[in-house]
Amino acid sequence: MKHKQLFAGLLAAVVATAMLSFTGPGDDLLHKMVDQLYKWRADHPQEKVYLQFDKPSYAIGDDIWFKAYVTIGSKHQLSALSEILNVDLIDENDSVKRSIKLPLSSGLAAGDFALADSMKEGSYHIRAYTNWMRNEGEGYFFDKTFTVVNSINNTVFTKTAFTYSQQNGKQKVNALINYTNIDGDPYNAKEVSYHIELNGKSIAHGKGITDDNGNLNVSFINTTADMAATGRVVTNIKLDKKIVEKSIIVKAVSTKVDVQFFPESGNLINGVNCKVAFKAVAADGLGANIKGTVVDDQNQTVATFNSTHLGMGVFKMLPVNGKTYKAHVTYADGSEGTFDLPKAVDNGYVLDIDNSYDDDIAVKIMPGKDLLESASPTGGLLLVGQSNGEIYYAGNSADGGKTFTSVIPKSKFPSGIVQFTLFNDKGDALNERLVFIREKDEMTLTVSSDKQKYAPREKVKVSVNAKNPKNEPVMGSFSASVIDLSKVNVDETAEESILSNILLTSDIKGYIEKPGYYFHNPNATTEADLDVLMLTQGYRRFEWKKILADNFAPIVYQPEKSLQISGHLKTFGGKPVPGGKITLMTTAGGTFIIDTVSDEKGNFAFKNLVFRDSIKFVVQARTAKDRKNIDIELDNIAAQPIGKNKNAADIEVSIGNGLAAYLKNSKSKYNEDVKFGIGNHTILLKEVVVRDRQNKNAELMKNSNNLNGGGNADQVLTYKDFQNIGGAFANALQMKASFVLVRRNNQGQNVAYSTRSPGQPMQLVVDGVYVEPDFLDNLNTDEIGSVEVLRTIGNTAIYGFRGSGGVLVITTRRGGDGGVYNRYAPGVVTYAPKGYYRAREFYSPQYDDPKTNTQMQDLRSTIYWNPGIVTDKEGNTTMSFFNADAKGTYRVLIEGIDIEGNLGRQVYTYKVE
Repeated sequence: MKHKQLFAGLLAAVVATAMLSFTGPGDDLLHKMVDQLYKWRADHPQEKVYLQFDKPSYAIGDDIWFKAYVTIGSKHQLSALSEILNVDLIDENDSVKRSIKLPLSSGLAAGDFALADSMKEGSYHIRAYTNWMRNEGEGYFFDKTFTVVNSINNTVFTKTAFTYSQQNGKQKVNALINYTNIDGDPYNAKEVSYHIELNGKSIAHGKGITDDNGNLNVSFINTTADMAATGRVVTNIKLDKKIVEKSIIVKAVSTKVDVQFFPESGNLINGVNCKVAFKAVAADGLGANIKGTVVDDQNQTVATFNSTHLGMGVFKMLPVNGKTYKAHVTYADGSEGTFDLPKAVDNGYVLDIDNSYDDDIAVKIMPGKDLLESASPTGGLLLVGQSNGEIYYAGNSADGGKTFTSVIPKSKFPSGIVQFTLFNDKGDALNERLVFIREKDEMTLTVSSDKQKYAPREKVKVSVNAKNPKNEPVMGSFSASVIDLSKVNVDETAEESILSNILLTSDIKGYIEKPGYYFHNPNATTEADLDVLMLTQGYRRFEWKKILADNFAPIVYQPEKSLQISGHLKTFGGKPVPGGKITLMTTAGGTFIIDTVSDEKGNFAFKNLVFRDSIKFVVQARTAKDRKNIDIELDNIAAQPIGKNKNAADIEVSIGNGLAAYLKNSKSKYNEDVKFGIGNHTILLKEVVVRDRQNKNAELMKNSNNLNGGGNADQVLTYKDFQNIGGAFANALQMKASFVLVRRNNQGQNVAYSTRSPGQPMQLVVDGVYVEPDFLDNLNTDEIGSVEVLRTIGNTAIYGFRGSGGVLVITTRRGGDGGVYNRYAPGVVTYAPKGYYRAREFYSPQYDDPKTNTQMQDLRSTIYWNPGIVTDKEGNTTMSFFNADAKGTYRVLIEGIDIEGNLGRQVYTYKVE
């Protein structure tokens, strides 16, 4: 970086006043801004969510472990506003595979997702948000895309390379697909059939045979006329008597590169030398390297440029009145393109900021020639720098001044994005410029181990010391992950961290490629690249015009403090029922009954509830005169819709590429788990072939969570089979299900048994959730969509030990949305809201315990995970764990936050030999 120095040769100017309490032309406007921002922050406090994961990629059968940090305000302190966090696991088809609610304690929570053996490989993403954050839109949710590979029951692995060309004026796509086994041996001379889907429609199909290297060329024409189309190539490769389907993502159908140009602070001004940033994005959403020249309308070169990082770069040019400009761009493959630059204007300002100094920001405000020479009076200019809704700098020109300069100490600002905005005396925003400030306000984490080299299965003790920016010890909350780098690949330039998320990506809408690059090893180059990112990336958390006009966005979603069940009572004529008695009850885990009374508008609420997922409640209401002919309407917050994955560019086309070691280890670990009966794994059959089986209830089975596939059961019952049979579901099941017995247990609860295993209850799976056998009594016949009875080994084997007594797969009429209620009689409804998920505890073997199984191979890739690390008043804490069997480098990652909102992150490695 440059050392601190004042720039010379500036236009005559008045040095800006770098304080909030100043008198001048912009004083009244500034005070209004301060007042409006205070009001905005009070009404719209800004929450952010960051999740630290135990590792960057996963395999089917793994567990995803994470720690959640929810912060609020400009100081990033842990939030007490929301007390519930929503976390969704979403597949590449934008389908929610699992959704959980976590209770937040002082802004902290821990959770996990189990990647069931029945899941498919592919790209998944996890999003996390509070109900309050929904007011700002999902563009500011936490969202992380990652790869999930499958080695358990996967015998075919693919790598795909796409090339593009033109044919008869249309875009042609060629996919070279390579098929191998897990060891990389090619599948040669194998028949493959395929079909192509783009934008959800099938556009082509064909057949082929792999060559000696296991390659197959698949070509197709993009018939959609959509150059941004996406889709997949679905192939079926024949291996002896087995056919294996592989689905390959098509992220792009062309080599089209979109290039955009961004004059600093908004406009090109004739007669003013101005920085112009640019960003080149390929059709797959990733940055593309380019170079080029800028020419005027006389074809005279006025500037040259080269991208410096991920398709981004910056150059300077001096626009001349009356001329227009084009950029001639050369792409990496040698092809070329031409783009119009934004048209320069005569009257306006350039807000030029140089952020390359160590300690200061140099600001120049330069008007166009016509504006500078105009005799028309102006009321002066006001420059404001705000971060997260707080003004940290304000500077103004002299009365009537049209330009000014300033050198602003960076120490005035916290780390993160600062928005500089230039206003005229009327409060109109003229220019905007984003700057990233990196101050020395992080925690210092010192991590050490008792040794630098260890043996396999040896105990490791790691010590951590945390100090704040003042070098004082601090108490803080941290999470720690230890992984084996011989199995898990880590790209620290792509890895999002608590620093990159809280300080950068959580404040900017849109995709940021490789955010870890800007924080992994900060230097002059990364700082320059980060400044170009600021010039090209939009920032729209709020708009000054709306803030000053008191035009705040309405609050639609309130912060959730606890679980609650609420609603209102009405007569069948629609009139409110005041003073009604409402009873909430459930028999899950014992009898629970609570009462309340409706207010004058018929509203009622049961607040401060604590219950887990899968609990079904009965809500019963009576009028004040004990009449039951009333209507209960429950409040059911609509689920957050699934929008387009903002990080879709991170989706991998070749799922297992570069993960060979991880795949082999995952396969070995699965076999070892099954051998010793460890883990919640299903028993996979070597081969199950179902031929010509017609599923007459396919439409009814579309919501089924049957691991064999909807409708693949020994008996399928639908709601039609239960028509005219009211009351409890247990009685109806006894009447309709073949070879199923319903008996009462010692607690008087109905439990289903298969006649094949009369001594062991059948496993109930309701809308994909494993529930206890006594849950049968919580179901009513009217809410049943389908029941799939699994009794024989061919249908129960996939459920492992859970299926040993048989399985009942039950799908409600609107199964899976976690908040459905059904009316069965006047004044009575059942309701299954989403409750709290109880996070599991990470298992780490203790080899100094004689009860630990030492015969089993230790093939863990995540060696240790602890989301609950807390430093003492001296800033110290320790953790201990045992290594696995593998030798190599082990990586310790610790992240966290202290009570003042200081962020900390540290990576430490040691050897196992």
